[in-house]
Amino acid sequence: MGELFRSQEMTLAQLFLQSESAYCCVSELGEIGMVQFRDLNPDVNVFQRKFVNEVRRCEEMDRKLRFVEKEIKKANIPIVDTGENPEVPFPRDMIDLEATFEKLEIELKEINTNQEALKKNFLELTELKHILRRTQQFFDEMEDPALLEESSILLDPNEIVRAPLRLGFVAGVIGRERIPTFERMLWRVCRGNVFLRQADIEDRLEDPATGDHVHKSVFIIFFQGDQLKNRVKKICEGFRATLYPCPETPQERKEMAAGVNTRIDDLQMVLNQTEDHRQRVLQAAAKTLRVWVIKVRKMKAIYHTLNLCNIDVTQKCLIAEIWCPLSDLDSIQLALRRGTEKSGSTVPSILNRMQTTQTPPTYNKTNKFTSGFQNIVDAYGIGSYREINPAPYTIITFPFLFAVMFGDMGHGILMTCAALYLVLRESRLSAQKNDSEMFSMVFSGRYIILLMGIFSTYTGIIYNDCFSKSFNVFGSSWSVRPMFQNGTGNWTFEILEENRLMQLDPAVQGVFGGPYPIGIDPIWSMATNKLTFLNSYKMKMSIILGVTHMLFGVILSLFNHIYFKKPLNIWLGFVPEIIFLSSLFGYLVLLIFYKWTAYDASTSKEAPSILISFINMCLFNYNDPTIKPLYRGQMVIQCLLVVIALLCVPCMLIVKTLILRRQYLWRKHLGTQNFGGIRVSNGPTDDEAEIIQHDQLAELRGGARVNLYCSSSLRCHQPQSWQHFSSQSEEEVFDFTDVAVHQAIHTIEYCLGCISNTASYLRLWALSLAHAQLSEVLWSMVMHIGLNSRNFTGFLALIFLFAFFATLTVCILLIMEGLSAFLHALRLHW
Repeated sequence: MGELFRSQEMTLAQLFLQSESAYCCVSELGEIGMVQFRDLNPDVNVFQRKFVNEVRRCEEMDRKLRFVEKEIKKANIPIVDTGENPEVPFPRDMIDLEATFEKLEIELKEINTNQEALKKNFLELTELKHILRRTQQFFDEMEDPALLEESSILLDPNEIVRAPLRLGFVAGVIGRERIPTFERMLWRVCRGNVFLRQADIEDRLEDPATGDHVHKSVFIIFFQGDQLKNRVKKICEGFRATLYPCPETPQERKEMAAGVNTRIDDLQMVLNQTEDHRQRVLQAAAKTLRVWVIKVRKMKAIYHTLNLCNIDVTQKCLIAEIWCPLSDLDSIQLALRRGTEKSGSTVPSILNRMQTTQTPPTYNKTNKFTSGFQNIVDAYGIGSYREINPAPYTIITFPFLFAVMFGDMGHGILMTCAALYLVLRESRLSAQKNDSEMFSMVFSGRYIILLMGIFSTYTGIIYNDCFSKSFNVFGSSWSVRPMFQNGTGNWTFEILEENRLMQLDPAVQGVFGGPYPIGIDPIWSMATNKLTFLNSYKMKMSIILGVTHMLFGVILSLFNHIYFKKPLNIWLGFVPEIIFLSSLFGYLVLLIFYKWTAYDASTSKEAPSILISFINMCLFNYNDPTIKPLYRGQMVIQCLLVVIALLCVPCMLIVKTLILRRQYLWRKHLGTQNFGGIRVSNGPTDDEAEIIQHDQLAELRGGARVNLYCSSSLRCHQPQSWQHFSSQSEEEVFDFTDVAVHQAIHTIEYCLGCISNTASYLRLWALSLAHAQLSEVLWSMVMHIGLNSRNFTGFLALIFLFAFFATLTVCILLIMEGLSAFLHALRLHW
């Protein structure tokens, strides 16, 4: 259990893998996922490494699988995913996989090419069919006797006897959206000497290249002369209109239409057979696609890892260096034995621990419950090696701070039920592999949502708030029956009915019967000063929770200093920080508790404002006669606390920097010297100098970096994992100016952070108030309308209003307000 509270202890190990068993050993190590390989070839180009050809072959197979997956999704075929974790294929099986994928890709490309050609031919025949039919309709309309007689009446008798004109025509198909522009261009270029007729094609045509549906129109253009004919064809070409040959006589058009219909029927049969064959191929591929993808990606990862290893001069052994948890060495040894046996090698792999001065990487073990909270912490920054892990504390503090802002019993129950569904059906939902990013994010945080819902239900009970309504379970502690009005007489029922707004005085004996058993008294839901009371209550509660949270975070840094054996950080870091925070804001919390206990209903009007008292304390302003002290000797104690807090600032800012400089100079100028083999020393011994030097290096690498403002805000910087720190190099790196600037930044950040973070915790009060008011507004403006009706029509209206109320509750109060409270809780932890 202790490994949960601090990052794992890591060790650097060297692996000696035989060439024939290296592939299987790395595969087994990858399955357990407990090691991190170091790159032993940092200066070697990626394309010059030993297994680069195998990586390229895996990438080519991955490309082919992506092509197949794209075709499967285009055909709307579900990809079967049983959640199976297949074993890594042996290197000799790569040839069979490549042949399978190559054959599948070639077959699909041939099918797609043939299908596209058939669809293109089918589209041309379909357009020609519509052209022949529409053209025949145009000619039939022009040969109508009524139209001919009407035209002969309108013409001059001298022009009737002339020989009839011989007109040419072209017919084709054009996109429906281009018809108006096409018609205007014909009119302007041909100067109105052409006649255009067009009709829309009712059927939706499919583009063979993209598969999209397009809308087209049939047109026929009449003209006279070759010059106009050339102009018309050029315009059609510019507008990407397709021209088709159309016979001049009705008999020829009829024969061509019959032939076109026959060819369309035959082509439709071939298209159906081609599509059926394509569906069978894709359905067969969809059953094993996920397994293929996992196998190929595992092989690619193994060869990438093998490229990080060194090869000895005999070309028979691979040397690798790994970081691994010290507690998992037995599991790693077992995985190496399994890999050796699987490969059939007789020479065992060797795991040798190494001594190193390098800083190991940080590794925190997680499970499905703690992984979500660990991701919240890691999103801000990964802590240094062996630092305290804030994730276990975040499991409690994060959902609790969320619940303080989201406190509503009804909304909390709904959130708990939704999260409980995800938790109980997690195995089935994880096997479905939903591609929705939003669902994946919610599903991965299902345990976080579950705890947020449970804690929200608890705070809803404390607030006595359920969908903006209160529960009167134990009976109100307020009573009006024995109460006297100014001591002159009883309040009768007539007085209560005539006066809608009346005030209960808690100072009158018998009005207040003691505290409510749990939470807030339900009578406050009827009071007009409910908002004033809850504002004061929640604002003070936010300050108390915030200061407690920050104090807990600073206390956690003490355990880091003790573990890393840094007494300088304890006395000149932790102690001034805890004193500074406690002297100012810890004292503010004590004032809140003191005011709650020192004043009762009869003396509450004489109680001074805590906020004004705290401001006057920081300004040393005690001359205002209207502000009475809370207790005797308040001025002396407050002045002393402020002076102590101010003295902590130079202690953090100057004293620690000067001591670091003195230690450096002591080691450099007052160290041990040898004269003729005789040891002469006025400074520390060799062992003491080595210890001091080690402590100094630790200070430089981030001794002052561990400072918690809250339980999960480990303010640390990740060191470079692969950098060697030697004594000589660190001694040269030391710079008094850099150390002073770093310490000044840290001090200013901490002091200002204490002030700004305390104000930030007021968002607990603000969001809690906003959530309660939104819930109350939604109830009064929606549900209250339906509940006021007493007839059957009101009952029917209530059904629709409840559906509307439930939709708004889920969308606004659960999702939007829940997301807002989640982000603010995340901000407080960061």
